[in-house]
Amino acid sequence: MRTLLTTLLVVCCLSVWAQDDLPDRWQRYLDQTGNLEDMENAGWESLQETLSELAEHPFDINTASREDLSQLPFLTAKEVEDIVAFVYQYGPLKSAGELAMIRSLSYEKRQLLLCFIFIGKEQEKGFPKWENILKYGKHTVTATAKIPFYKRQGDDNGYLGYPYRHNLRYAFGYGNAFKAGLVGAQDAGEPFFANRNKTGYDFYSFYAVARNMGRLKTLALGRYRASFAHGLVMNTDFQLGKLGMLSNLGRNQNQLRAHSSTMQANYLQGAAATVEIAKGLDATAFVSWRYIDATLNDSGRIQTIRTDGYHRTENEMAHKNNASQFCGGTHLGYFAKGFHAGLTATYSQLDRDLQPATTAIYRNYYASGNNFWNASVDYGYTGARLTVSGETATGSCGALATLNTLSWKPMDEITLMAVQRFYSKRYYSLFSESFSEGGRVQNESGIYLGATWQPMRRLQILAYSDYAYFPWPRYQASEASHAWDHLMQMTWMPGNWKVGMRYRLKRRETNNDDKSALVWKNEHRGRLSAEYDGSTWSTHTQGELSYSKTAEKSFGWMVSEQLQLKGKWGKGKWSAAASIAYFHTDDYDSRLYTYERGLLYGFNFPMFYGEGIRYWFLGKADFSSRLSLTAKIGTTNYFDRSTIGSSYQQVNHSAVTDLEVQVRVKI
Repeated sequence: MRTLLTTLLVVCCLSVWAQDDLPDRWQRYLDQTGNLEDMENAGWESLQETLSELAEHPFDINTASREDLSQLPFLTAKEVEDIVAFVYQYGPLKSAGELAMIRSLSYEKRQLLLCFIFIGKEQEKGFPKWENILKYGKHTVTATAKIPFYKRQGDDNGYLGYPYRHNLRYAFGYGNAFKAGLVGAQDAGEPFFANRNKTGYDFYSFYAVARNMGRLKTLALGRYRASFAHGLVMNTDFQLGKLGMLSNLGRNQNQLRAHSSTMQANYLQGAAATVEIAKGLDATAFVSWRYIDATLNDSGRIQTIRTDGYHRTENEMAHKNNASQFCGGTHLGYFAKGFHAGLTATYSQLDRDLQPATTAIYRNYYASGNNFWNASVDYGYTGARLTVSGETATGSCGALATLNTLSWKPMDEITLMAVQRFYSKRYYSLFSESFSEGGRVQNESGIYLGATWQPMRRLQILAYSDYAYFPWPRYQASEASHAWDHLMQMTWMPGNWKVGMRYRLKRRETNNDDKSALVWKNEHRGRLSAEYDGSTWSTHTQGELSYSKTAEKSFGWMVSEQLQLKGKWGKGKWSAAASIAYFHTDDYDSRLYTYERGLLYGFNFPMFYGEGIRYWFLGKADFSSRLSLTAKIGTTNYFDRSTIGSSYQQVNHSAVTDLEVQVRVKI
């Protein structure tokens, strides 16, 4: 039966190829620009939620400012400037086809841009009147629930709540000028209106953001995210990976954004504002105070700041809000004739001393104490062919961190890029998040070389090579170590087709079995995908290979097929999608990820290892422009085990099935 199933799946994959519809295209972008480490980073989930929010509330490109366009992470600094200059010079766009006249925008960038913008017929000058905002603003309520058809060990003994995950979102917005909302979220196993969650949900986020109010460019109240320069000092937002770096060419991220996510970490709470002091000179100030989750040691000091947001057991609940954190700071930025420079300064304080456990040598230089300051300068130039940018930071740690990027376009079809970084082993910032191989802005130096070649209009080839050196021991490497990472990717888009190929080789030094020496761990990963987008149906076929070798060898492969149908009835429309995937890996080292269509704001990149099959069905009905219903049911069936998971998460069965339901109401 298993052989027959595999054969049918392969035949299906070879005979039907496709591309998903426009609203799904930006999620394909994440799939194409993500590596294994990206998918396993919580920031990647934050990026997906942010892009979901932007796609649900597109802005008018004819009135968009530089700051508005900078919210889109795939645009380079040059592309942002060219879009603003084009609208200013030639007047409002009448159709999306005019984007082809902006030479710096590739075909794929234009297709991505259409997911987040619309072409407005009339331009509204300045900030709209508040009476118009209240009268014409849009209210949206989204309720989502996930229902498991299985029982975990903790559901009977261990978890404080029931096994259902659900959240409720309310958003009010008027274009890109004003947005406010409230989010309530509950993880499976957490108590609801019980225990320490007396007010209902385990997590709430409330926010309000106004933009383009004359000299007041941005005002954020409640819970928000802040990102400046390259994130060496302050970045509570997401960080693109190595392929994403090629996509936006290392563009600076100077912005304030609402925290409209269910993520329970890496946000600020209070107020922030960006003001135009003079032409080209902006000043941002922010202040934040909030409770944080922390693991305390026997002396009552903070051993670990927790960011997973789980409060399912008595032990996890004991970590909730048992410390507080204050943070304040400023950023000054100047931009004129392609040149930009900035200064960032922050101060943060914890109400308890941070004292990480240093029994593991790689934690010796982790942040400690309760008062921290950091400061940095950023700089750069954006020209027609050459773009440079960088940031250099220090702080109370007394150490240095610097990141510098250079991109050069010798001809229209080719872009070359280099990224240099040096992060001292003694440098730290509680709010830093930037380009790295080791996942931290600490204990790393390296050089990244990348290239983009577009030999014809719908053919793009990307490649990079990244070398990193870690002078101090790190996790799973008990002495100084090295890492090499190489990748090549090709995307061909003839007509409605889209064919992609990718190969990646990653080498890094890690401990041998008895930790007496370092050995090289080599990982090979390959992907072949093909898509076709029709007017009423589309499909996506993908095959992946994974091979890992240290002392042991691990091999894995997966083949998947997704099919979508769509149509209309009366004033409504509907769509249905289904997928089947077979995976077979030797162990966790050869694990694989695949993209799945999912509910809005959901993280749709599940991971698989072992042997099994994954299949799901998703249906969406837009009954009108105001009401929609989406449901997805999916099953993962393992052939190589009788239990799934471990500890409280263990399921005493070889298959798990989940139902997700989402209702959206717009007023």
